[in-house]
Amino acid sequence: MIPKSCNLASNGLHLWSYTYTISQHIDFKTIGEVLSPSATTHATTILKIAVPAPFRKALDYLPDAKPNLIDYQPGMRVLAPLGNRKVVGIITAVVHQSDLNAEKLRPIIKVMDEQPALDPSTLQLCRWAVNYYHQPEGDVYLQALPVLLRKAEHTTQEWIDTWIASQKGLLIDPAQLGRAERQIAALNMLREHPRGLAQQTLSGLNIKPPQLRALAEKGLAELHERPRHYKSWSDQPLLSETPFALNQEQQESLGAINQAEGFNSILIEGVTGSGKTEVYLQAIEHRLKQGKQALVLVPEINLTPQTVNRFKHRFLVPVICLHSNLTDRERLQAWRQAKANAAAIIIGTRSALFTPLKCPGIIIVDEEHDGSYKQQDGFRYSARDLAVVRAKIEKIPIVLGSATPSLESIFNAEQQRYQLCQISTRAAGAEPPSIQLLDMKKAELKEGLTQETLDAITDTLLEENQVLVFLNRRGFAPVLMCHDCGWQAQCRRCDARMTYHRQAQRLHCHHCDYQAPVPRHCSHCGSSDIRSIGQGTEKLEGFLSEYFKKTTVIRIDRDTTQRKSALENHLKVVHSGKPCLLIGTQMLAKGHHFPNVTLVVIADIDAGLFASDFRATEHTAQLIEQVAGRAGRAEKHGTVIIQTHHPEHPMLQTLARQGYAAFSQVVLAERKLLQFPPFSHLALIRAEATHADQATDFLQKLAHIASESQIPDSPTLSVDIWGPVPTLMQRKAGRHRFQLVLRAQGRMALHTMLEFLMDRAEELPEAKRVKWHLDVDPTYLE
Repeated sequence: MIPKSCNLASNGLHLWSYTYTISQHIDFKTIGEVLSPSATTHATTILKIAVPAPFRKALDYLPDAKPNLIDYQPGMRVLAPLGNRKVVGIITAVVHQSDLNAEKLRPIIKVMDEQPALDPSTLQLCRWAVNYYHQPEGDVYLQALPVLLRKAEHTTQEWIDTWIASQKGLLIDPAQLGRAERQIAALNMLREHPRGLAQQTLSGLNIKPPQLRALAEKGLAELHERPRHYKSWSDQPLLSETPFALNQEQQESLGAINQAEGFNSILIEGVTGSGKTEVYLQAIEHRLKQGKQALVLVPEINLTPQTVNRFKHRFLVPVICLHSNLTDRERLQAWRQAKANAAAIIIGTRSALFTPLKCPGIIIVDEEHDGSYKQQDGFRYSARDLAVVRAKIEKIPIVLGSATPSLESIFNAEQQRYQLCQISTRAAGAEPPSIQLLDMKKAELKEGLTQETLDAITDTLLEENQVLVFLNRRGFAPVLMCHDCGWQAQCRRCDARMTYHRQAQRLHCHHCDYQAPVPRHCSHCGSSDIRSIGQGTEKLEGFLSEYFKKTTVIRIDRDTTQRKSALENHLKVVHSGKPCLLIGTQMLAKGHHFPNVTLVVIADIDAGLFASDFRATEHTAQLIEQVAGRAGRAEKHGTVIIQTHHPEHPMLQTLARQGYAAFSQVVLAERKLLQFPPFSHLALIRAEATHADQATDFLQKLAHIASESQIPDSPTLSVDIWGPVPTLMQRKAGRHRFQLVLRAQGRMALHTMLEFLMDRAEELPEAKRVKWHLDVDPTYLE
């Protein structure tokens, strides 16, 4: 039986007293307690502080030992001692008692900001995430801050250097400066602005720092630091271009969004090229007119430059971007602008979810199905799911958009937890592409392409159109093999073959990033007959460049877009409209509008049809639909060729003949039969160690604890426990990996078990010998 502290009937687990619908998403009856914005300090004040350390709960500290009148508030940053270190932490609560004796508590060193860095809404979101994902509090709360604010030398308030004329400088006769004409000009400028001028402003007026320092040395000028005050955008004109006319379905979708008062989840299922972005733009315009800000999440901002550009071209108000290519200082600056309401629209990847908004109005999650929204290391959270939680907290509408919605979102719409809006036609009257399943069995292949495919490419180029060839495998070849003995180049650290990159002349493991030179002789038999097997984008590029010598061939994958602006330069060639061949990975599947691409070739999709992960079929279908959607997006008709050895596969047949909507219903029926999400709820506990038995011993202990604590004959309260079993790639980066799978029909049962297991896991001696983590609502069963 579960101990009394974890008994499902008696625990009174108030955090789970509402019905869940996220990821399986959230249908809230309550979010939980609203954090108190302030608390009065006195002699027994205890500060609960989330620190950057693997502690599941916040640590108790005493206030600063120095006498002060600080009003300690949740969300404030503090500098606190941790062992022999000084770390930046976040006050999560202010209480008046601790489980520890006051003599054992250490005082904080200082409070770092006058106002909380995290507002009450963000604090509430973090508290929810801590309890839902069972993560260490420090990992969650500090995730909500820019990297620089996790360091002691930076503040939430931006301070600017300001020069002012001193009392002496205001009274002195400038002629006393003699021939120092530049100093005289500088002093006169400061005297004309007695409140001071910023260093940056003075530089723009050709007044340089040496002149100002010379005035300071003479006592005529003083340098002060003053807080920067941002100008609000609300009085600015909104639009720089006229919105496009909407068709009937677009108008209905926009109407549903604009009519939403308070929290409402709206799922827009729109076929590729249906104009979902235009709906987003006009929905944002509606909120901007109310003086509200908009937060737009995209899967990978560097892969959707057209989306960002459309927002910047449409609106005159400040649009800021948050993504990994920004410097830490640039990200902090964007964070400050959003918090001060100096930015009207914030576009970013998953971490942008935590950006503070002074006047939140709407949240939009584009391509809501995309796996990039799930953080796969550290604090493992789904930005899409937390966006729903945040919208509920902020009492604003959220729009989830996709041509291929996740099965969880479709299920939520069927359960009427989401309002479903469908856009079934392409914008501007464009027709959907026709799909051909091309049987590769017995076909003569030239670097993975059939002659029929090559003929179709030839015809398309002769018609002065463009072709996209999709192959989700970068490098020259996935296998390097000895032709005499069959040896294959394996990664020394992973259970995986190394990919051959011919241009760089290296072997590269795409799992752990291990690299090695290309061998001249087989390490087993000494043969020099080493051959590359299979095709990657690099090899396909070489073949097509030779086959179509007069055609521009552009390869877009991670290897060709590492340099700054490389992707933009490639896309400029495509958007020129001239005939060309595009070759690439899934970087080409998201958000791109190529009006002159009339043929899409999917070279190899069979691996996704038979993968062991129960979500593999769903992900493969989404990828096919997204890639196919690049064809025929303008007035020209598009064609999609899918090369496969299994044209009779039910998924391919359903997609080709009936589309993604019909496919999703088939897969949902299968999930219901097997009781997989969204009809159940999953969590994984993964462990890795240099020795396999260390990982399995730890997980077996947890499995035994979980089995012993079950309630007999209570199917709705029971949790299925599978494992420990090895992950699909058992050894990665030199460590053996195993996992424990937990499945429950009800969320309360699963989360009660997880809470219990996390407490017990920390007490196990085996836990100290392994690296382990918990993944709630996993995207992949590795």
